[in-house]
Amino acid sequence: MSRRLRFGVIGIGKMGGEHALNLLQGAVQDATLAAVCDVTGRREAWAKEFLPGIPVFRTVPELLDSGLVDAVLTATPHYQHPDDAEAALKRGLHVLIEKPAGVSVRRVRRLNETARASGNVFGIMYNQRMNPLYRKMRDLVVSRELGAIRRTNWIVTDWYRSQAYYDTGSWRATWAGEGGGVLINQCPHQLDLWQWTTGMMPVRVRAFCHFGKYRNIEVEDEVTAYAEYANGATGVFVTTTGEAPGTNRYEIVGDRGKLVAENGRLTFWRLREPEPAFNARNKEPFASPECWEIRFPDLGPSPEHVGILQNFTDAVLHGRELIAPGEEGILGLSLSNAMHLSGWTDDWAELPLDEDLFEAELAKRIASSAFKSGRG
Repeated sequence: MSRRLRFGVIGIGKMGGEHALNLLQGAVQDATLAAVCDVTGRREAWAKEFLPGIPVFRTVPELLDSGLVDAVLTATPHYQHPDDAEAALKRGLHVLIEKPAGVSVRRVRRLNETARASGNVFGIMYNQRMNPLYRKMRDLVVSRELGAIRRTNWIVTDWYRSQAYYDTGSWRATWAGEGGGVLINQCPHQLDLWQWTTGMMPVRVRAFCHFGKYRNIEVEDEVTAYAEYANGATGVFVTTTGEAPGTNRYEIVGDRGKLVAENGRLTFWRLREPEPAFNARNKEPFASPECWEIRFPDLGPSPEHVGILQNFTDAVLHGRELIAPGEEGILGLSLSNAMHLSGWTDDWAELPLDEDLFEAELAKRIASSAFKSGRG
């Protein structure tokens, strides 16, 4: 391998184009943009103008077999993510995959098996794991400052999308084109952070999904989900693309206090003693534990996508531990699959997921989807 990690970017739409520019402009130390792939040909003119001198391939195999790259970043449509990633891994290339890792848990499980067998570095673009606010929340949970987790609540409704947004492409907000709506398009980061900050996955989920409630689309644009955990904790996740103004408020409650992230700030209401200890000794009917309000200062900017690219590069070249291992993409996807399945069946969805039932229900919706050529 060369002293610099040579990246190939597969898919140079909005997100892939930004990744390509970051690499070309030297935003990632010890990394360089070596090639890109534009299967549709729609961005070829853009590539010639903004990525001068960079080879543009029209097929994925041509890029993978070119010998020009050591690693690829896949930024293709959702259904294509596992296929492109597997093809690269099987050729001995390192892979950084855009979120979501795929549309179904079963398909992503197979990708994870391929990645483990390859021995190559496999990461996912969970750039919100770089955000110092969520990193601090995770730290306070892992260090037991918050005590045992009792409840989580995330209201993330600041995903407003107008009908004009959905009308920009016939593949948008269709089962065959994207494989879902707000859960798989807008919320993969929050679903990942929900389990990453707490270190817990629920054992079952009950979700109420509304399909095309606010817009002329076939997928979900509003979801309210309730989760139960093995330790008795509960969680609520609320999201929509049809609400303005939106809210982004995330609470984690433990037996030593409460964390709240909102408007880019973190507040820790810390109990002087654990609630169970207070309750055991207290004799006053209306007493409550002494509580201290701790307002964290601005925790600083988040390096976002460049941070993940840098960490991935350091993992390949220097053996650095990945902040967002690709194998963990299946966790947030399991949550969205479970919510979809619960909404479709109007029942609880257990975790681990009933993959056969999910695949069968998704296939029904793909068969009747308005977009007929999106799955590839």
